[in-house]
Amino acid sequence: MTSRLPAIVVLGLLVAFLVGPFVVIVAASLSAGDTLAFPPQGFSLRWVAKVFAEQSFRSSFALSMFLAVFATLAALVLGIPASYAMSRYSMPFAEAVRTVVSSPIIVPGIIVGLALLRYLVAPLGINVVMALFLAHTALVLPYCVRVVSASLDNLRSDVEEAAILLGSSRLGAFFRVVLPNIRNGVLAAFILGFVTSFDQVPVSLFLSGPGVQTLPIDMLGYMERTYDPSVAALSSLLAFLSIGIMFVAERFIGFSRYV
Repeated sequence: MTSRLPAIVVLGLLVAFLVGPFVVIVAASLSAGDTLAFPPQGFSLRWVAKVFAEQSFRSSFALSMFLAVFATLAALVLGIPASYAMSRYSMPFAEAVRTVVSSPIIVPGIIVGLALLRYLVAPLGINVVMALFLAHTALVLPYCVRVVSASLDNLRSDVEEAAILLGSSRLGAFFRVVLPNIRNGVLAAFILGFVTSFDQVPVSLFLSGPGVQTLPIDMLGYMERTYDPSVAALSSLLAFLSIGIMFVAERFIGFSRYV
């Protein structure tokens, strides 16, 4: 036991380092005081109630949910065929395609946001919601491609070939054999893309407009205007939501096997 004590201490410090900020935010969100402070000044749920009463939070939450769901679906519609083509066929420019698809992950988000604003949104006059939708789709696409590609690599190609030899078309074999066998990977890609889009800040910061803001951008603006614990309460709720999504994903589809 004595020989394991240093390892246990290091592990405890690591857990405290990772979990400590979350505990502080949750405690501050339950404060009875009028300003964000730690330790909390008493206990109250009024700031949690204010989160649901704040109109700007409700509208920005609805926009973030819309973008997260539909941008991820659009990325899957584009990413599944791309992943299938790269996995099943020998393409001459496969590495170049992978590099282009992965570029939103490699390039910092603030540069992606500025580039989209300067060379796509401003010249074409795209409205704010459409610009955010296109940007979030581009940002989520690499994650969808990587997760779905991993699922396809784990699926033996001879299963699909057997379906074709038995009379199925290649398209029919894809929908009847391939897609059902990689559905857990597709669900994992959807969850990962959803969380990535919902929490996106740098790109959304450049593309948001007056009255049209995602929830993270609205939270930043709210903190510039006031310093009450409402943002801490909202952050705690979002953190619990993310934890719940990841727990359900790991429980039912084994999320960690696909990321």
